[in-house]
Amino acid sequence: MLRVLVVIGTRPEAIKLAPLCLALRADSHFEVEICATSQHGTMLLPMLEFFGVVPDYDLKVMQAGQTLADVTTRVLDGVSALLARGRYHVVVVQGDTTTVLAASLAAFYARVPVAHVEAGLRSGDLASPFPEEGNRRLADVLSRWLFAPTTAARDHLVAEGYSPESIFVTGNTGIDALLLAAQTVKAAPRPQIVQLPASAKLVLVTAHRRESFGAGFEGICRGLTDLVAAEPSVHLVYPVHPNPNVTATVEKRLAGHDRIHLVPPLDYPDFVQLLNQASLVLTDSGGVQEEAPALGKRVLVMRNTTERPEGVSAGVAELVGTDPARITSRARALLTLPSLTAQSPYGDGQASSRIVEVLKTGALTRPFGS
Repeated sequence: MLRVLVVIGTRPEAIKLAPLCLALRADSHFEVEICATSQHGTMLLPMLEFFGVVPDYDLKVMQAGQTLADVTTRVLDGVSALLARGRYHVVVVQGDTTTVLAASLAAFYARVPVAHVEAGLRSGDLASPFPEEGNRRLADVLSRWLFAPTTAARDHLVAEGYSPESIFVTGNTGIDALLLAAQTVKAAPRPQIVQLPASAKLVLVTAHRRESFGAGFEGICRGLTDLVAAEPSVHLVYPVHPNPNVTATVEKRLAGHDRIHLVPPLDYPDFVQLLNQASLVLTDSGGVQEEAPALGKRVLVMRNTTERPEGVSAGVAELVGTDPARITSRARALLTLPSLTAQSPYGDGQASSRIVEVLKTGALTRPFGS
């Protein structure tokens, strides 16, 4: 029996690790325990609940006004305490959050091998996204199994000197989760978040990146208001991240506009339904860059760099930064184009099963340090 500890800190991690947790728990070779750090506080547990995943532990690290150092030390202490209580064969982490970095470090200190889901993503700039670019690079250094979502991610790892024997191209577990959620929403439609006219073109917006705080968010908001002013049929729906650095600017610049609908963070099935209804997506989120093309939606990425260039290469995503004029002009241009055929350069919905098979054959035969 392989003892696995899966550590989940944020809402995106919950989405992308839920199908893997289900796949691991369905396999009799594994004994699985799940630790929620609750880095995202109350946004995390409802996401796990939707997928039927119940954590065994909750570190509840979220505190008002916390710094990155605060989160790091609390997760490091909490996961270290769990590892000291039981013998695990592997610790599973996903992505590039502070939870991922701290949990990987705790496992390294405890001499427990780490499996990094979504390894090898690179923007090439430690300041963008911050601190995610540094987190994922450090997590890769500490990991035994590097589950790369794409061949481009694998190539980054090989170029950096990682052993090809430790790298496995699996596809992205986020597509596994998206397809599961899309089936659920199709079978049981959710109430509409915003009532829009039949003629409306829905533009879905998500923006929360730390490196855009301040002038970047001012530019994003100006681009959004200019888009609405220029396109009378456009309605924006923006689920606003609760970080005060986001809400302060967004409420000041966007609240009160008739066709800009600011809503709280959405449950994942509500978001998937809204994504499926959108004519265009504007985002700085990594996960949304992957999800939107899988549902046939074009994406404008409101960042200067992306660690997910596959969408850009495939012509389904485009970098526009936070320049308001570019956001407006490119959004208007894309709204005139015909709909995309659903396509995803990021996965086929089978990533979780591939990861399970790799861990099943390798977790016992390759202990720490081998």
